[in-house]
Amino acid sequence: MSDLKKQLEIIKQGIEEIIGEDDLVQKLKDNKTLTIKVGFDPTAPDLHLGHTVLLRKMRQLQDLGHKVIFLIGDFTGKIGDPTGKNKTRPPLTDKEIEENAKTYQDQVFKVLDKDKTVVDFNSRWGDKMSGADMIKLAAQSTVARMIERDDFSKRFKNNQPISIHEFLYPLMQGYDSVELEADMELGGTDQKFNLLVGRDLQKSAGSKPQTIMTLPLLEGLDGVKKMSKSEDNYIGITESADQIFGKTMSIPDDVMFKWFDLLSFRSPEEISSLKKEIDNGANPRDAKIMLAFELAERFTNNDEAMQAQENFSKKFAKNELPSNIEEKAHKIDQMPALPNLLKDLGMVSSTSDALRLIQQGAVKINQQKVEDKDTILDLNEKTLLQVGKKKYLYVTLSK
Repeated sequence: MSDLKKQLEIIKQGIEEIIGEDDLVQKLKDNKTLTIKVGFDPTAPDLHLGHTVLLRKMRQLQDLGHKVIFLIGDFTGKIGDPTGKNKTRPPLTDKEIEENAKTYQDQVFKVLDKDKTVVDFNSRWGDKMSGADMIKLAAQSTVARMIERDDFSKRFKNNQPISIHEFLYPLMQGYDSVELEADMELGGTDQKFNLLVGRDLQKSAGSKPQTIMTLPLLEGLDGVKKMSKSEDNYIGITESADQIFGKTMSIPDDVMFKWFDLLSFRSPEEISSLKKEIDNGANPRDAKIMLAFELAERFTNNDEAMQAQENFSKKFAKNELPSNIEEKAHKIDQMPALPNLLKDLGMVSSTSDALRLIQQGAVKINQQKVEDKDTILDLNEKTLLQVGKKKYLYVTLSK
């Protein structure tokens, strides 16, 4: 495989969309060192794995020899990014911006190569812009163009207020690309509109428009909603190795390989090989352990990650479940006593046998030991029953 093909394979790994790919390919053919811009508004003090999707792509591009600019939006943060918001976002104070920006820099170098990262602030040019400069910039777009943006469009249709200053945000983000002479800008899929504005402004300035690459938003621990603190489905990059390892092991199997594609530094070939092994019958848990270890090691260190894996294995090895547990729907007229239910389901030979096993601590519900024979199950919820070491049954009770 040629160097060009290898670069493109790595660059495209986990990417949702590329606009301006032909220009990108030509620059790579010309062996141009790309200037790659990624902007982060310092809106929160702590980063989580969802933020590191972009950081990981930045690190891959650094490792390919390109120039990466980590742009802290201390100026645009005073405007407030309206992306995905159904109301005006309050601007940050100078103190919040300063504190959050410092915390960001402390955290991002867990992923980025500090020696190869240019850290810049868009206040460097934003603070120098006069009112006339702002009017000239605003003249580069139209209200109709801004209303094409999904969040603005929804608010307009629902008669929800849109402040004039919010229209300036995508223009200022786009103008950052003009100032930095960016060859490429990365962002989440929700940032596509802003990235396209950057291309438009570069064209207006007589520059070649940047290639834009969007990356998918990372699903959280629930495997459904975008990772966020508000949903409490996140892993913070300052958490302990035990927390990172354990939480990663809890994600659904069906999102595990999306996490590999967006977070892992393993090659596309390695990830593809893991997928094939699982398709051929390997236990997904083994691949998930590899992912959990990689993330725990990256954000702590090797020793802590190894200890976290050992702690996890000790804690959960005894509770590992068979892969072929029978599932049964069971209709009832009224809620039976647990010993009677176990007998009706064929898990014990008699109610007296059930009572004896409960007293011995040999009956579990959802892997928790039953202490009380009068314990009842919830209706219409799938519940795992276990009797002894070998009898398992998922049961759903309904009337």
